[in-house]
Amino acid sequence: MKNNHDILEILSTKKVLCVEDEEIILTNIVESLELFFGKVVGVRDGNEALEEATRGVYDVLMFDISLPHIDGLAVIKKIRQFNKKIPIVILSAHAEQEYLWRAVELKITRYLIKPYDKESLIGALEEVALELVDHRLNVPMTPTCSYDVCRKTLTSLGTTTHLSKSESQLLEYFLGRPNQTVTYEQLFEYMWEFEQPSKEALKSIIKELRRKISSSFIKNLYGVGYVCEV
Repeated sequence: MKNNHDILEILSTKKVLCVEDEEIILTNIVESLELFFGKVVGVRDGNEALEEATRGVYDVLMFDISLPHIDGLAVIKKIRQFNKKIPIVILSAHAEQEYLWRAVELKITRYLIKPYDKESLIGALEEVALELVDHRLNVPMTPTCSYDVCRKTLTSLGTTTHLSKSESQLLEYFLGRPNQTVTYEQLFEYMWEFEQPSKEALKSIIKELRRKISSSFIKNLYGVGYVCEV
């Protein structure tokens, strides 16, 4: 079994949305999460949280309950209508049984009661990381090639190759959507968000992945995008 540090490396290519209405607390949480995640976005309002979550560019959600306009659990309930798998952690001062039961119904990964300590947060992040990869730290992709989600390496016929951050981020995006059509637009928003790279930049990363894995692992859908067949 890998150590805790290795497991948390799974998060290094992931995006997390953090929702907390207190500005100082939000700033502190964002700074803590930036030690683990590739991208952290913080918002302070229930409506804004719902709008961000529906964009589909986040891998993990972390919610307070007491929010302006819509409380956190109500937002999560709406999110669960279109995304039943995304890991969600609640960070809240509410310890009442009512809130805990509502959280259970919404399939929350972990419910942390403020003030929580560093060990509790680390434990929650480890659980999130394992959930993101279905508790598989080594993913077989072809009969001769597998991917280590902690070390971001490919092993093929005894040879180990390290992937760049962009390559591992893109590969993990595909692995999380097996046999699903992924459009160019979805990939651009997930990989670059507000930047405007050329389609050639995306094709270049995919070309490298195909070279390192197999030319048939990620298939092109002409004019639409790609599909990862597993």
